[in-house]
Amino acid sequence: MAKLKIAIACQGGGSQTAFTAGALKTLCEAHVGQDFEIAGISGTSGGALCATLMWYSHMKGERPLWKRMMEFWKENTAQGPVEHAINQFIVDSMRMVNSGMWPAFQISPSSAIMKSMMEMMTVGQRKGFSDFRGLIESYIDFDEIASWGPQPGPPVLMLGAANVNSGALAKFISRKEPIRIEHVLASCAVPTLFPAVQIGKDAYWDGLFSDNPPVEELIRPRSMGVSNIPSEIWLIKINPTASRRVPVQMGEIIDRRNQIEGNISLFHQLSHLEMLNDMILHDAFRPEFLAHFDIKRAVRIPKSFETDGKRPYHIPCIEMPPELQDMMDLEGKMDRGSQNINRLIAEGEKAAKVFLEARAAAVAASPLEIGNIADFSWEERG
Repeated sequence: MAKLKIAIACQGGGSQTAFTAGALKTLCEAHVGQDFEIAGISGTSGGALCATLMWYSHMKGERPLWKRMMEFWKENTAQGPVEHAINQFIVDSMRMVNSGMWPAFQISPSSAIMKSMMEMMTVGQRKGFSDFRGLIESYIDFDEIASWGPQPGPPVLMLGAANVNSGALAKFISRKEPIRIEHVLASCAVPTLFPAVQIGKDAYWDGLFSDNPPVEELIRPRSMGVSNIPSEIWLIKINPTASRRVPVQMGEIIDRRNQIEGNISLFHQLSHLEMLNDMILHDAFRPEFLAHFDIKRAVRIPKSFETDGKRPYHIPCIEMPPELQDMMDLEGKMDRGSQNINRLIAEGEKAAKVFLEARAAAVAASPLEIGNIADFSWEERG
């Protein structure tokens, strides 16, 4: 019996994507790759980093699959009193500025002043703490990836970024070209922290502005391959959808705005999938047209998934519990302290276990086959 094809999409969120690392670790330990066929994995910013590490380990046939990714996060975490002190100074300084308690100096990340400041703060420190590019290259051999050439997959790796020059969405896809260090750095290039990454004639910024993370492209044959369309997309979500309080302080306002910005592109993609679902379920397409997209038929949503007489749309989602979301803030996305990173990894592991139990229960409760694009759905968490 053919395995159900899934794709995993990892939202960006700086250091908070340590949560994603923990979730992916649990999925690996649960042998998801044995029970399902992983058609692709996508990511943006920190999610792109996690996705690339997992994909690289898979391509090399490493076991356990999560080991390289977790070793990266351990190396990326502040170690010793000096590194923790530097990390805490950076985080506290950002909080003071964002709260209005310190003046804000607008300094370009490309300026000589900013580069000198960063070099002074990290002089003599470990490469893993002070050299982001070097850290990535120590865990991923991009020359080796280049020697492979474009990989038809599965799984297909897809990284989201934004083209600064054209303003267009950008996706770096392993099926079309070898993944390069510049692709990962471009997806992680927060404009106020890192210079734009030059690739060819164009420059790129963080994928927060485009696909956070790429979702819609995961069902397109042009990117995934005609016979490699996933039936489900599992979303690892960092930015909370809802807020239980109205932000008042400037730091809270900036944080909430960042959360909303980080979700806008995701919700646009999900709306498109929602419309596609409705069109399929109402026979809006001819079978021969759907066949071009490897979509053979529409599957009805089980009655148990309905609420208020309407069929909800829900892409299965691994998300931080509300209590943890309430503890997160914008500055925490820069916090590489061991306490913060280790807590997020542990919470990601727990959230993935809850997710897998819920998915097993949903499949067991449904007498219908769970297995094509019509099952894609989403709902906002309150």
